[in-house]
Amino acid sequence: MAELTTIARPYAQAVFKRAGETGRYPAWSNALQMMATIASDETMAEVIAGAQLSRVQVAELFNEVAGDKLDQEGENLVKLLAENGRLGLLPVIAVQYEALRAEAEGSIDAEIISAFTVTEAQRSKVVESLRARLGREINLSVTINESLVGGAIIRAGDLVIDGSVRGKLDKLASTVNQ
Repeated sequence: MAELTTIARPYAQAVFKRAGETGRYPAWSNALQMMATIASDETMAEVIAGAQLSRVQVAELFNEVAGDKLDQEGENLVKLLAENGRLGLLPVIAVQYEALRAEAEGSIDAEIISAFTVTEAQRSKVVESLRARLGREINLSVTINESLVGGAIIRAGDLVIDGSVRGKLDKLASTVNQ
């Protein structure tokens, strides 16, 4: 995985730089997400990895599938990636672009995974706590996972806070089994 990240990084940085020059961060986010979705499609992934079509033909097919959702710069990116045999990296490029964008905008994506529904008051408290701890704006999403039994897990970048009952039981079992 680290190798894919290393290979994808220059492309993500180039797109991020271009988005900054043109003031089109959101447009590139949307375009990259759409391209990543197309590249991740099982049939398209087989076409990209296969030897049946030339790289130029793969780029043309990809851009045809994207239809009018890509502007000229997006189509050019597809052509460049196809020429270099890197279309399959689009999901990784999209993730890296979003990380660069979030850093530039001073924000971070965070997630609460909870056993129960999270109230607005609880969401606000988590956002404020993370904002104070990380010094960034927080984009919070909530996922319900009843297997946690109770409590919650909070993830923000590399930070993971496991306050779930399941996590505490697993830790207790690990301690007892040592």
